[in-house]
Amino acid sequence: MKHPRTLIAAALLALLSACATTPAPTTIADTAARTPQLSTLSKLVADAGLSDTLRAAGPYTVFAPSDDAFKALPAKTLAELAAGKQLLKAVLSYHVVPGKLLAADVKPGQQKSLQGANLALAKAGSFVTVEDALVQQADVPAANGVVHVIDRVLMPPKK
Repeated sequence: MKHPRTLIAAALLALLSACATTPAPTTIADTAARTPQLSTLSKLVADAGLSDTLRAAGPYTVFAPSDDAFKALPAKTLAELAAGKQLLKAVLSYHVVPGKLLAADVKPGQQKSLQGANLALAKAGSFVTVEDALVQQADVPAANGVVHVIDRVLMPPKK
């Protein structure tokens, strides 16, 4: 039988090594950049000049369209976004809500986006929707908030 101190030391060593291998959460911008299914969003955030905002203290909640969501946009819409930095910034800011909102905390109603317009949030069981988009992956942690991967690109209302 091993000595109790040896067992305690081994347990502490295992615990410390597990902590050392767990990466610290990165900012929302960096989390998007290292998430393969958010590569289009990450590129567009940089193009729109929003990287610094999504690296700031926040906290922010980002409803992040997946690459498949961007692929589903009409080619004309993608071209308009690529051509107009202000439009791109407005569309992407519409996906950001000030504050940290975990899926469990979502209540049906309106949330004001960083762009200024309201987003309709709803929840049914474990399913969360924002406007007409479904959250596919909830609660991706970031140092300055949280990311929810959604299946559509949201378009702000026309002013």
